[in-house]
Amino acid sequence: MPRIEKTLLIVNKLGLHARAATQLVQLSTKFDAEITLHQGDKQASANSVLGLMMLESHQGEEVKVVSEGTDAQEALDAVENLVAKYFNEEE
Repeated sequence: MPRIEKTLLIVNKLGLHARAATQLVQLSTKFDAEITLHQGDKQASANSVLGLMMLESHQGEEVKVVSEGTDAQEALDAVENLVAKYFNEEE
């Protein structure tokens, strides 16, 4: 089973807050892959809004995204795109 990882920079002003976390959860359910975000000594599944918010990822911080499963690459690309687009928020 493929496992890939990539470090991404949180660029939106509010970081990984409730709305951004919800968008990430909705996106992650579209893929046959287990997506986990790591920041410092904390980690959270991309399927858990509360878990993602507890990472307290703020603008300018890096998070490591690990994607495992059949759609690992597609899932990671989609997460990277969502982060790069500021979680579809107006800045």
